[in-house]
Amino acid sequence: MLITKLKMIQSRLKYTILLLFFLISFVGKANFILLPMDETTQQNHLKAYGITYWAIDKSYKVSWLLNYRGGSFLMPDAPEIRKECQIRGVNFEVFADAEMNVILAEIASPSQNMEAVALEKAPKIAVYTPPGKHPWDDAVTLVLTYAEIPFTPIYDEEVLTDQLILYDWLHLHHEDFSGQYGKFYNQFKNTPWYIEQKRDAEILAKKLGYNKVAVEKLAVAKKIRDFVIGGGFMFAMCSATDSFDIALSADGVDICEPMFDGDDSDGNYQSKIDFSKTFAFKDYILERNPGVYEFSDIDMTNKRASLPMEKDYFTLLEFSAKWDPIPSMLCQNHTQLVKGFMGQTTAFTRDIVKSSVLVMGECQLNNEARYIHGEKGKGMFTFYGGHDPEDYRHQVGDPATVLDLHPNSPGYRLILNNVLFPAARKKKQKT
Repeated sequence: MLITKLKMIQSRLKYTILLLFFLISFVGKANFILLPMDETTQQNHLKAYGITYWAIDKSYKVSWLLNYRGGSFLMPDAPEIRKECQIRGVNFEVFADAEMNVILAEIASPSQNMEAVALEKAPKIAVYTPPGKHPWDDAVTLVLTYAEIPFTPIYDEEVLTDQLILYDWLHLHHEDFSGQYGKFYNQFKNTPWYIEQKRDAEILAKKLGYNKVAVEKLAVAKKIRDFVIGGGFMFAMCSATDSFDIALSADGVDICEPMFDGDDSDGNYQSKIDFSKTFAFKDYILERNPGVYEFSDIDMTNKRASLPMEKDYFTLLEFSAKWDPIPSMLCQNHTQLVKGFMGQTTAFTRDIVKSSVLVMGECQLNNEARYIHGEKGKGMFTFYGGHDPEDYRHQVGDPATVLDLHPNSPGYRLILNNVLFPAARKKKQKT
C-alpha cells in the first residue's frame, strides 16, 4: 500500500515537473520577429522591405510600427521568416508574447507619437517604363530589384488597353508626358540614342492610332489619371512629376515646337493652360524655348545653382502617427535629414504646389518642396523630386548605382515606403 502511494506521488511529481517545464518553455518562446529599422541596428534597411513584402504575400500577419525604432516591422516568429532574413542579410530580433505586449502597449499609449498599422495584402506593382530599359535606368526599378519585390513592367500599349486595372500601385519612370522628348533637343539632338528614342516613340504613337507623340502621351496620362481617381496609388519621380501635370493641363493645346512634332505650337499657349486639370501644381509658366533643358518654373533645378552639394539636404516633416497615419507611413525613416540629389526635375517651387497637396519633405534654404502627397478621387499620388537618391548628379550614360554600397539609404527608403503603403489596412485619415 505504501509502495503504491509512493509510486502515485512520484508519478504526480513527474507530471508536475513536465507541466512546469512546458509552461516555462511556452512563456519563454519567441512568438514574434521584429525587423528593427533604426539607424544602428538594421544592417540592410532596403532588403527589410523586401522581407516584409514577402511575409505579407505569404499571408503572415504583419504590422508596421510607425515611429517605433525608425518604423520597424512586426511579424510572427516562423522558421522560414528567420531563414529568409538570414539569406538576405536582414537583422531581426525575437520577442516573447509578453515582451511584445509591453511594446505594443507603449505604442498604443496616447502620450506616444506611434501607431501599429496592419499590412494585409501585398500590392500588385506595375512600373511604367519603356521596353528594353535596364533596372538601373530608374531608381524605383533598381530598388525593387534589389529588395526582391516583384513588379511588372508596362508601357503605353498596356495602359491604353486598360490593363492598369490589374494593379494596385503604379510607378512612372522618368517620362516626358508633354511629347518634347525630355527637352534634350539642344544637347543631344545628333546623338544616336536620342534619334532612336524619338523614332521609336513616333512609330509607337502611329501603331496605337495617334498622329503625334504628344497626343498619344496625353492619352496615356489621362488613363493614369483615371487609374488614380478610381482608387489606385501612383508614385512618380523626376520629370514624370511635372510633365504629367503639364500634359493634363495642356489638353487640346499644342505646346510643342516644330522639332518635336513637325508643326508650330499654338500662339499664346500659356493663356490656354487649365490648372484645374492638374494633380499637384498651379500657376506655372511653361518654358517656350526648345533649347532650354526645362519644362516650366515648377522645377527648382536652375534656381538652386548657389546651393553646394555638401549643403543639399531636405527635411522630412513629422506627422501624428495616430491622427495622420498616411503621411506618417510615407515618411518613416531612421533620420529626418535626407541627402539631396539632382534630376531633370530636382524639386518643386513651393509656391506652385497646390494648397490641397501635402508637403512631406522640404528644403527651407531654397523654399522648395521635395516630397509631396495628395489625393485624387478615390486614389492617391506621391511626387518625389530627383533621379537617384545615391547619385547626386546623374548624367546620361553614367554607371549604375550599386545598392550593396547603400543598403541603409534614407532616400531610397522613401521609395519603398510608398511601395508598402497600399498594403496597409485602409484607415480614413482623421480631421
